Amino acid sequence: MKTLYKAIAAATLLTPLFTGCIEEAIPTSSVIQSQLEGNPAATEALVWGMPGRMNQITLDADTHCDFGYPAIMHMRDVMTEDMSVRYAGGYDWFSGWSANLATGPNKLFTQIVWNYFYEQILTSNKTISAIDINTDSPELRSYLGAGYAYRAFIYLDMARMYEVLPNDLFPDCMSPDGNDIKGLTVPIVTEETTEEQSRNNPRASHSEIFNFIKGDLETAVSLLSTNAAARVSKTIPNLPVVYGLMARMYLWDASYQAEINSDAALAATQYDNAAKYARLAISESGAVPLTESEWQSTTSGFNDSSFSSWLFAGQYNKEDDVVVAGGIRTFTSFCSNEQNFGYAAPEQGSFTEIGASLYERLSDRDFRKLSFVAPEGSVLKGREPFLDKEFAAANFDGPYIAIKFRPGEGNMTDYNVGAVVAYPLMRVEEMYFIEAEAKAHNNPAEGNNLLTTFMKAYRNPNYTNYVSDEDGVVEEIVFQKRIELWGEGLSFFDIKRLNMPVTRFYDGTNFDITLNTFNTNTRPAWMNFCIVQTEPNNNTGVAGYNTPSCEQAYPVISQ
Repeated sequence: MKTLYKAIAAATLLTPLFTGCIEEAIPTSSVIQSQLEGNPAATEALVWGMPGRMNQITLDADTHCDFGYPAIMHMRDVMTEDMSVRYAGGYDWFSGWSANLATGPNKLFTQIVWNYFYEQILTSNKTISAIDINTDSPELRSYLGAGYAYRAFIYLDMARMYEVLPNDLFPDCMSPDGNDIKGLTVPIVTEETTEEQSRNNPRASHSEIFNFIKGDLETAVSLLSTNAAARVSKTIPNLPVVYGLMARMYLWDASYQAEINSDAALAATQYDNAAKYARLAISESGAVPLTESEWQSTTSGFNDSSFSSWLFAGQYNKEDDVVVAGGIRTFTSFCSNEQNFGYAAPEQGSFTEIGASLYERLSDRDFRKLSFVAPEGSVLKGREPFLDKEFAAANFDGPYIAIKFRPGEGNMTDYNVGAVVAYPLMRVEEMYFIEAEAKAHNNPAEGNNLLTTFMKAYRNPNYTNYVSDEDGVVEEIVFQKRIELWGEGLSFFDIKRLNMPVTRFYDGTNFDITLNTFNTNTRPAWMNFCIVQTEPNNNTGVAGYNTPSCEQAYPVISQ
C-alpha cells in the first residue's frame, strides 16, 4: 500500500518521453493487417480487446490510481462536490485530482489519463481497420459497428474533459503562450492517421470533433440497424447504446451552442435531438429502471450488468492483472466501502461519501437516500440495507458513507469474487434525465412533467417539484440525475457543461478542510484538462495551444 504522500510524490514525476497520440498512430505491438485477413478469430479477438482494455494498467504498476477506465470514472467524481473521500490513514490515490494537486501538464497523473484514452482509441482503430465496411456478415457488421461506437464513446469523453471553456480563473480561454483556445479539444487520430500527420495534429475545435463523433455514431447506426448479429455481451455496444451516446453528444453540443456561440435556435434544435435519441435509447432497448430491491441488493447492487436497466457496462474477470494483483486496483477497491481487501476497506479507511449538501437536500422518502449512512437522529437511521450490520457498526463511524456499490456476490473478503464485478457505463435512467432536461430547455413545463413522472413511478411516489422556471427546472433535473448516477463518473460532465460552480466548504461539510474545501464561482478551471507536456513536445500542432494549469490555484477554505 502506498500512502497519500507517496501518491502525491509519484504524481510530481516527469512524464515519459512518448506521447499517447504518436504511439497510437504507430503502435509497436499491433497485429498487422495481413494477419487479420481471412482470420475471423483474430478479428473477434480485436473486438474483445476493446472492453478488455478498459481494465488494464496504462503506465505504472506502482501507481495504484492507474487501472484503466474505472479509475477515470472515479477521478471525475472526486473532482465534483458530489463525492468526498476520507483520508484516514492517507490511502487516497485520487487526491491529486480531488485536491487539485497534480493536474498540470508535467505530471504522471496527467500522462496516465492521456495515454489511457489514446490506447483505448487504438483498440477501436484496429477493429475498424480490420473489417470491410461493405461486408454482408451480421457478425462482422456488429463488430465494426461496435468499433465505431467505442471510438465515439472515448472521443466524446475526451472532448468533454479536455474542451477549454471559460471559468473563474481563465475567463478569456487563452493558452500560456497567448493563443485563443476556447472550445479546443484533442487531436483526432483515426485508423488512417500516419506518423507524419500525428506530428503536426492540432487540437480539434468543438465543431470538428462534434462532427467526427457524429459521423462515427451515424456509421455505427447504419451497421447495427440492419443485418446485425444478436448481442453477446453488454460490454459490446449495440444500437440502443449508440442512441444513448448520441443523446449525450447532442446535449453537450446544445449547451455549447447556448453558452459559447449564443445561438439559441441551434441550441434548441440540438436539445430536441438529445431528447429524440434519449427516447430512442429507452424505447429500442426495452430497458426498465432499477427497482428498489434491485438497487439495494446486498449481493448484486451495482455490480451486475444483467439488470434490464443497464445498457452498457464494463466487466472484470478473475484473470485481469488488476484482480490477480490483489484486487486493490479495481473499481470495488475504491468505491465499495463494504469489503476488506481494497483502499475503501477499514484498514485503509478511504471511504467514499456523498457530499453532505446533496444528501441533506434529498427527500427522506426517496429510497436512493438509503444508499448512504444516515446521520444520528435521522428517521432513516437503522434502515440502511447494510451487507453486514456488525461490520457497519464497527467501521462506519459517521454519516454519508456510501453503500451503493456492493462487492461481487456480496463477498467482502475474497477479492477473486468481490472484485470481479461489472460497473455501469450507461443505464437507461440517464436517458430519462437527458430527455427531461433537453425538453426543459425548450419547454420547462414539459421537462418538469417528464421529471415528475419518472420520479413518481420509479423513485419517490410523493415527489413534487415546486419550481417552474427554466433554470430552476433544469437545476432540479440535474440534481436528481446527480443522485441517480452518483459514483458512476458522469456528474462531472453536467457540472462542466452547464457552468455550475463547485461548493465544498459550507456548514456541515464533510470535505477535508485541510485539503480540498474549494468554492468556485463558475465551472472549476480544473475541469479543463491539461494535455500532457510530452504531446506538444512531439506534436507541433499542439505546441503553444495547451490548457493553462490551475494546479493548486484555488485556496483551501477552512473558516
